[in-house]
Amino acid sequence: MVKKIREKKKIAVDELTDALAVAQSAVFTDYRGISTSELTTIRVKLREAGVGYRVLKNTLARRAADNTHHTNIKSAFEGPVAMAYSSSDVVAPARVLMDYLASSKSTLKVTGGYLSNKLISVDEVAELAKLPSREVLISKVLAGMQSPVAGLAMVLNGPARGLAIVLQARMKQLEG
Repeated sequence: MVKKIREKKKIAVDELTDALAVAQSAVFTDYRGISTSELTTIRVKLREAGVGYRVLKNTLARRAADNTHHTNIKSAFEGPVAMAYSSSDVVAPARVLMDYLASSKSTLKVTGGYLSNKLISVDEVAELAKLPSREVLISKVLAGMQSPVAGLAMVLNGPARGLAIVLQARMKQLEG
């Protein structure tokens, strides 16, 4: 019996270690007072955005953090904690949770987050949620890079166009 429980805990630590190892960002929440149906709704919204959500046992979460390079997040595992995490989009966990909190009367509380190997505050999580997605940022950078090139092409093309217009006008003048 005890051996089975230890084996289940080891599996839980291994799964959480894997989740922490690939997580680029995470948002920690206090889920006290949340109904099962509301928690399910939150999980569905997070899953649609490619974000994982786990309710954590603090002792097991601390052991998992010790197994990864995220040892500085152990202090976040106090009280009832659940973690929304993403391995692909840094902003997604914060954005989905903050959008959900803004649109509902949920008692879910964001207690902090994790980004770039450091803990972040609730205010920083809110700021992170306001950032546009990675794709939008990339398109803005590319548009910013394209604009000067297009302007340069117009400037370089201007004299040639002017010369063509003058030559065409002179041809019309000689014909008529």
